[in-house]
Amino acid sequence: MAVRAFAPAKVNLYLHVIGRRADGYHLLDSLIAFADIGDTITAAPADALALTVDGPEVAGIAGLGDDNLVFRAARLLKERGRIEAGAALHLEKRLPAAGGIGGGSSDAAAVLRALSYLWDRQLDNEALAALALELGADVPACLAARPVWVGGIGEELQPAPFLPAVGIVLANPRRPLLTADVFRRRAGRFSSAARFEPVPADAAGLVAALTSRRNDLTEAAVALAPEIGAVLDRLAELPAALLARMSGSGATCFALFADHAAALAAGRALAAAEPGWWTAAGALLTAAPSLEQIANGSSPLIPGGRPHISA
Repeated sequence: MAVRAFAPAKVNLYLHVIGRRADGYHLLDSLIAFADIGDTITAAPADALALTVDGPEVAGIAGLGDDNLVFRAARLLKERGRIEAGAALHLEKRLPAAGGIGGGSSDAAAVLRALSYLWDRQLDNEALAALALELGADVPACLAARPVWVGGIGEELQPAPFLPAVGIVLANPRRPLLTADVFRRRAGRFSSAARFEPVPADAAGLVAALTSRRNDLTEAAVALAPEIGAVLDRLAELPAALLARMSGSGATCFALFADHAAALAAGRALAAAEPGWWTAAGALLTAAPSLEQIANGSSPLIPGGRPHISA
């Protein structure tokens, strides 16, 4: 039996830098959501661990050695679970690497979900989240694949209510950015935490709440990659776009729309106008999957129901 799990794009709807620890790590306040745009992990029984990769964004992967995050996730679960079996892992890569939308972290989380089911090691949420945190600060949030408030240096997670149905267009000028470089470049005062309650009931309310918040890393990212400014301008100009913003440390940016159909139409127009960019259109996810849903294909995180647009 092969198990297939979707690794959705992570979107920082806002990101405030609220302080800095003595060790140099920055303290964050962010609202993370996930889109129905992403990579796919397939895990099949095998005697040993092995990883293959294909897909339109495979060129952005540095290597498939032991330091690959997908392979590290599989090895960690195998070792901690004292599992003798192996697995043949296949990654279909659709998200750009180092793009600020958690591609590698989401892939690692998808591996943990898929292998937990394949190997019948369905750990409780706390145990699985602890393994995820060992792989990186973003991985626990990606494991949940639902809206979360993020604090600390990225490791403090609090579930947020599910957001209203919103269409989204993602765009990246094919410029990878390292998170550490963007944080080093950041200057200026710290922001305040800005969580909001209750969560708005519709797209207009969500955009109104987000408009009074921002991504504190945008200025630094644009200084390192000026083309990000052009991406933000193009997204803001798309018909029916409600909000344009950068996600994470960049370079991927996003625009929100009142519905999925508006996002798809705008995504097609952007892909035609900017064929050199990576682009995709879809919707924010409104439900999180169970392992059973992932296994039988009924999960909202299984791709196929909505088209993806990419250059």
